[in-house]
Amino acid sequence: MSTEPEPTPIRSLTVLPAHREDVELHTADGLTLVGELALPVGPDGQPTTPAATLVTLHPLPTHGGYMDSHVYRKASWRLPALAGLAVLRFNTRGTTSPRGTSEGTFDEGVGERFDVAAAIELAEFRDLPHRWLVGWSFGTELALVHGRDPSIEGAILLSPPLHRATDADLDAWAAFGKPLVVLVPELDDYLRPDEARRRFARVPQAEVIGVDGAKHLWVGEPAVRRVLDEIVAHVLPGHPPLPTTWDGPSETAPSALPPAVAGPSDERGDGGADGQEDA
Repeated sequence: MSTEPEPTPIRSLTVLPAHREDVELHTADGLTLVGELALPVGPDGQPTTPAATLVTLHPLPTHGGYMDSHVYRKASWRLPALAGLAVLRFNTRGTTSPRGTSEGTFDEGVGERFDVAAAIELAEFRDLPHRWLVGWSFGTELALVHGRDPSIEGAILLSPPLHRATDADLDAWAAFGKPLVVLVPELDDYLRPDEARRRFARVPQAEVIGVDGAKHLWVGEPAVRRVLDEIVAHVLPGHPPLPTTWDGPSETAPSALPPAVAGPSDERGDGGADGQEDA
């Protein structure tokens, strides 16, 4: 007598089915950036039209941030299967990851305006629907300063330090009018919930969400799951919380990234912490 297999818990290194392809982004100033696009798949394993699209902007590359920073890796591993989302990850100029190195050199968030534009253009070219920016730490600065593109539907900010983004940038986003969702760790080293609410009050459409017990790097499965649940809830209103088990095929990723690209954290908290533990 056959029985149905028990659902498998989704752990830190669980990789769920998706169509994953290496992509190249081409900037207006002549650089080629490397990235990956993960798409949902149907029962036949072929890519299907996503319900929405996440264009991710990684933490500070000079201190360990890159397209494989752990929240974004887990988003690409889980969200195509669990929520039907497309996830575009890429290395900004001069950034290295196992996928490769993007051309150019780090430009303190200035020349990176071309990188943001190239990512949005790739999503447009591929006809990926309902495009949202997701920025983490340094990536939030890129979203606020360079992400006001009419083709995006909104932005989600994880641990915004507001180091490079100014009140003028916040005022510009207010005038832009698109939704802004701001996830602020209770124990963030740089901007905590009360101060974030004060700073983002300039943006009437901003929703600031304080996350109890969380830190800047969102280390640990509870923190990652909260982030991914919030992303899905805002990009796909009415979607239920993400399941914590999976009853289909899955894989387990290697337990560590090469140390040469898993850099330490810095004073801005943008390091490449992997956050692999399941606690």
